[in-house]
Amino acid sequence: MNNILSVDLGTTALKIILFRHNGTVFAKSTQEYSLLTPTTLAVELPVEIYWNAFKKGIEEVMTKSGADPSSIKALGISAQGETLITLGEDGQPLMNAIVWLDNRAQEEADILAREFGNDKAYHITGQVSIVPTWPAAKIFWIRRSLPDLFKKAAKFVLIEDYFIHRMTGSLVCEGSLICSTVYWDIIKKQWWPEMLHYLKISEGQLPELRESGEPVASLKPDVAKELGLSADTIVCTGALDQACGAIGVGNIYPGVVSENTGAALAICATVERPVFDPNQQMPCHYHGIPNTYMAHTFTTGGMALKWYRDQFCDSEIQVAARAGMDNYDLLSNEAAQIPPGCDGLVMLPHLQGAMAPEANPQAKGVFYGFTLHHTKPHFIRSIMEAIACAIRRNVNVLEDLGIEVKEIRSLGGGSRSELWSQIKCDLIQRPVRTMENEEAACLGAAMLAGVATGMFSNLPEAVQKLVVLKRRFDPNPDHFAVYTSVYNRYVDLYNSLVPLFERG
Repeated sequence: MNNILSVDLGTTALKIILFRHNGTVFAKSTQEYSLLTPTTLAVELPVEIYWNAFKKGIEEVMTKSGADPSSIKALGISAQGETLITLGEDGQPLMNAIVWLDNRAQEEADILAREFGNDKAYHITGQVSIVPTWPAAKIFWIRRSLPDLFKKAAKFVLIEDYFIHRMTGSLVCEGSLICSTVYWDIIKKQWWPEMLHYLKISEGQLPELRESGEPVASLKPDVAKELGLSADTIVCTGALDQACGAIGVGNIYPGVVSENTGAALAICATVERPVFDPNQQMPCHYHGIPNTYMAHTFTTGGMALKWYRDQFCDSEIQVAARAGMDNYDLLSNEAAQIPPGCDGLVMLPHLQGAMAPEANPQAKGVFYGFTLHHTKPHFIRSIMEAIACAIRRNVNVLEDLGIEVKEIRSLGGGSRSELWSQIKCDLIQRPVRTMENEEAACLGAAMLAGVATGMFSNLPEAVQKLVVLKRRFDPNPDHFAVYTSVYNRYVDLYNSLVPLFERG
């Protein structure tokens, strides 16, 4: 029997799942790690911590499953974007990985924005502005701040590239991950010469370009022994975690939009060609599907509810623990007692600034309109409604760009709440569908690996066989009027507070 091992290289945890050939989960493991923050702007992690978590996760999965290593035909990868790893001539990291959350390169990002212009960079790379998150700014920071280390740098890679290289010896990359480096041209599908020249790096310092879902090579014998796997297992190119998540819920055709309500809220719409927003609100990414693109953005999501839970819901956490239930389920049950619209309470979920479409790092979280009548469940539901409003704002931008939105496919922790799914459905006025397999990113990576190794003839076949829809939510017409009012108040509230946000 052919099985597929899938890894999701996440920001604070690494997930390993062993899938059977039919897409069911054989065994899984989650390995958490704590990021280092040596300064208020720096976020990094020793590369070996990722690798050790990978090894430990594989060991746990193999122990749980009892699977024969020879049954694992392929290994697929879902990866966080923008985390930069600098390698020396010997292939060893010269410094800690600079995690995507790192903002130390703000000055360098500003210089690059002045040099190239955000509009030009957008139409070449698809990213609406040059920010310190992007690896181009990180490399520029290394050049300016660590010149001796910069001279020793033989390769600049992202985390997926590093894992493939360490497992196979081949140094390759793929478009869905590198499109946000801001030194890759998403139209020509080649490195951006002007940016490389300005950064003073060469194409030889970057991986070889491939598409997602291609076989790279078998595991090196010594690595196979280290991991407890077969040297016949084929490592395949994967994709950005959000691209893998889109594939994992069947978002591979125009008309379907996937939303992932985890700590952040990520939104992906599959399009057949690059779509550029004249207002530069919506980024354009290369997909994990060859010659396909996606309008993709993210903003504050479930972290707003987590913040509220952690600060104000100690009693609910304790009650849920005693009852053996998930505390988020208890919060959802409380919110279900409150009518749509929260009796006039409106929330803005911008606890860490607003991403698309507002693109306002100065925005703040706001609760507006509460009175003596309002209770804790009102606040919980208002957060759920706020995230639904954020999705609707992005859906409106997509439709303004001519991108059809027929239905929403929901993944991430937020999709487990039936109440939240119905709220999203009612506010966006589109059907919302949840998935049987909640680990959509790992499933998407597994499907890409299955295609790469011939287990499936193409991605549509893999989606047809492995993606199982769980439940469909349809808009409740009785809620249309109240949620139209909620959404309009949400937009008006944000617009009214912009001057106040800008004053700091």
